[in-house]
Amino acid sequence: MKKIFYLGCIGLILFEIANVYFIMPMLGSQEMNTLGLAYFLYKWRWIFRSIFTIFLLSGLLKTHWKQTWTIAIPLLILSAVIYIVNFKMAADAMFTQPKNITLSDINNNKVESDRLVIGVEDNGIAKAYPIQYLGYHHFVYDTINGKDILVTYCTVCRSGRVFDPTVNGKMEKFRLVGMDHYNAMLEDASTKSWWQQATGEAITGKLKGTKLKEIFSTQTSLKQWQLLYPNTTIMQRDLASLKKYDTTFNYETGKRKSRLTGTDSLSWQNKSWVVGVKINGERKAFDWNELKQKRILESNLGNVKAFVVLANDDKSFFAYVNDFETSPVLIGDTILLNNKKFKLNGSGIDTVYTMTPLFAYQEFWHSWQYFSKEKINK
Repeated sequence: MKKIFYLGCIGLILFEIANVYFIMPMLGSQEMNTLGLAYFLYKWRWIFRSIFTIFLLSGLLKTHWKQTWTIAIPLLILSAVIYIVNFKMAADAMFTQPKNITLSDINNNKVESDRLVIGVEDNGIAKAYPIQYLGYHHFVYDTINGKDILVTYCTVCRSGRVFDPTVNGKMEKFRLVGMDHYNAMLEDASTKSWWQQATGEAITGKLKGTKLKEIFSTQTSLKQWQLLYPNTTIMQRDLASLKKYDTTFNYETGKRKSRLTGTDSLSWQNKSWVVGVKINGERKAFDWNELKQKRILESNLGNVKAFVVLANDDKSFFAYVNDFETSPVLIGDTILLNNKKFKLNGSGIDTVYTMTPLFAYQEFWHSWQYFSKEKINK
């Protein structure tokens, strides 16, 4: 019966470790295609826990123990493991959500103007969400023009996305459950399905294959966003999370050296930056280093001529369809195309014509490669 007790203890310890190992960025865990196993362990976790607990209790109660330390030490180790993996290493315990978010106008804003933001604009209403805050929270809920939005960011992929959180006709509640192939993974409250942050797609569970509708967003410096949208409001810091926010510019400027969130200054390495652009199922990655050098890069995405521009701040980028035969030129922060002038947000300066924007993201090359399943042409 002692063997049954130890079997229960060891089984519980190994299970609790495995239950978090496959969905957190631990050594080797993110390179393996073990999502099915991870979800199986998670879905049936209480069955596994119950079985091993029965073994443990049976061995404990039916054995005559001469020395209490032979019981105490395994139970202390088990308790420590359960506490650490469920209350310290669990994704939603490490990265908490603000109870409410506060947005302020330019006059009352406390966010530094050089910070990067994910900007959303809808029919004249503009809002900005600093990556400094999103990087910790991973996602926040808000509304724009009465529409629910889910603003997300994964620092390990360097991927910002905004989605409509409506699933099957109602606003879904999500929590951060872990990570798959270095991308944040969310779990919905209704079906416990798991969703990729980079694609907005449910990748396992009852809703597998369902996709959230993506809402157009732009990554810029706050200063540039304010110039384009002076009436914008800006998300402010959550007072309960002050100690968790990055107070440096190391991540946003690419100076961080971390294995997970650091940047490779060379091109086309796993941690190199690219601007990924998509339209009609076509994908294209533009090298960030080349973009910084040339300011404008052009390419074809299927039958669509497209170009990416980088503002003078070396931070704010925009992508558009080119409907004309001529190539765009960037003078300062003004785009010249077909003898007309345009602002960086695509609106005409001396024309009523507005350029067609493209979904574009600054992302680590490893992330864009993996999550853009269509053929990618560098």
